[in-house]
Amino acid sequence: MRMELAPYALRDELTEGRRYPEDSHPYRSEYQRDRDRIVHTKAFRRLENKTQVFDPDYSDHFRNRLTHTIEVGQITRTISQALGLNIDFCEVLALSHDIGHPPFSHEGEKILNQLMKEHGSGFEHNLHALRIVEDFEEKYAAFRGLNLTFEVREGIIKHSRDYTSDDEPYVDIQEYRLEEFPPLEAQLIDLADEIAYNTADLDDGYDSGFLTLEQMVEQVEMFRTTYRQVEERYTDTLEKLKVSETVRQLINILVTSLVSESREILEAQAIDSVEKVRRAETRLLGFDEKIAQQNRELKFFLHRNLYDHEIMREPRKRAQRLIEKLFVYYVENPRKLPESHSSRISLLGLERIVCDYIAGMTDNYAQVKFLEIS
Repeated sequence: MRMELAPYALRDELTEGRRYPEDSHPYRSEYQRDRDRIVHTKAFRRLENKTQVFDPDYSDHFRNRLTHTIEVGQITRTISQALGLNIDFCEVLALSHDIGHPPFSHEGEKILNQLMKEHGSGFEHNLHALRIVEDFEEKYAAFRGLNLTFEVREGIIKHSRDYTSDDEPYVDIQEYRLEEFPPLEAQLIDLADEIAYNTADLDDGYDSGFLTLEQMVEQVEMFRTTYRQVEERYTDTLEKLKVSETVRQLINILVTSLVSESREILEAQAIDSVEKVRRAETRLLGFDEKIAQQNRELKFFLHRNLYDHEIMREPRKRAQRLIEKLFVYYVENPRKLPESHSSRISLLGLERIVCDYIAGMTDNYAQVKFLEIS
């Protein structure tokens, strides 16, 4: 049974449509169709072999980019249902939010951006995701790309960043209502993503041994308060299960705060349409002040104790050397590029094509190609 949508939710009939008109489907909504198209892409499948935080060589027990995406999708569904948003629209944005990520997590994005800035451009994974769904995926006889609805394409680039018409990124995005905020469904994705990775990284960090219980209790108020409650209830339980239970409850705390505070904001501002969402003075979803502060503390803790851990530095340096060497090699040897890429050099430029090729690689494939040219 489909839930009744809130007045500020994006209804299917409000869509601005697809770039290439298609007949409607007899029993799937427009956003269900977009979700299915994302799931069947090569870019989505490649997420399985792209790093989230931990190098897959370290252990195969930790999250990768695909399992993280699934977790974001589940959190998104819960929140969207509670707020009366369009669940299908939320889900397609959750499942597509990381398809533009290059190998080796944010380090890969950082390095490619640096390399492309040396050639007067740049690289950003959400803009790259737009190019993937608009151009790179070839599955249909009638058009290039996936022919997704306007709102999904808009949400892919705007879910975590606001633009103005004065912005001039390396991808032309002027059609995407840059002076307005995206619908609430798109605004939700960045917050659901944050809930997913903050809690998951605590979990994986503890399992890896990089984070200790003592550190988490001493330095993270939200963890400390929750863990003590868990400890009182489950006195004789193994420590690792207490930590797991605490992480589970942290997800609930963050989600509950987000739902409750967002409802209050929407009511206080009398938001009763998508157009009011778009023309609001600020984004409209968020945590209450106390939880927001505790969440910032959690993020700071993770950066200081996990992401910047000395053991993580060498893999980052290795990734940088690998991507730089691949980039230089293919720029100097464009004939070594696959024909599907080299045939477009005259259209997009050599450096951009090389960047596209590397960005599409999985961690494993990038390592294989690095060994071939070493």
